[in-house]
Amino acid sequence: MPHWTALVTLLAIAVYFWADLGVGKARGTYQIKAPATTGDPNFERLFRAHQNMLEWMPIFLPSLWLFALTLSDRWAAVVGLVWIAGRALYLVAYAKDAATRGRGFAIQAAAAAVLFLGATVGVVKALIVG
Repeated sequence: MPHWTALVTLLAIAVYFWADLGVGKARGTYQIKAPATTGDPNFERLFRAHQNMLEWMPIFLPSLWLFALTLSDRWAAVVGLVWIAGRALYLVAYAKDAATRGRGFAIQAAAAAVLFLGATVGVVKALIVG
């Protein structure tokens, strides 16, 4: 069992849940009733930051786990923590000003790329070595 990766997975889910709670709170603050997703720019930025994280989870989680299972649990966890830090930075920056989200996005995208490429190498290596 890749315990470090499991812990990072739970942390990623916690950050996603934190973002979800922020959107729920913002609905009340800005009087945006479900199912509406527009109406106040402050709400819309929080909503999009949350949705963007959801859009990246199917890239991040399988890559994280395949990396952990085929290469290294600890390195997958380290890179996973970098991804989470990038996502958190992205969420906070985007909520304040959409133009400032770039650094967080770049950090998480780079971490996701490392995980994906590492997972690909690990899987191919396992197929070749058997």
